[in-house]
Amino acid sequence: VAGLAGTTIPLALDRMGIDPAVASSVFLTTLTDVVGFFVFLGLAALLLF
Repeated sequence: VAGLAGTTIPLALDRMGIDPAVASSVFLTTLTDVVGFFVFLGLAALLLF
């Protein structure tokens, strides 16, 4: 997930005219944290129920 997001987010920001070096780290960190959180909750739900 992080590899795909790390590739597509800077490309998308560049097409929108935003400097990808400044903004991509914030989006990438947020995306990987959210995905990791939901994977953790999903595994916990599978193990508990």
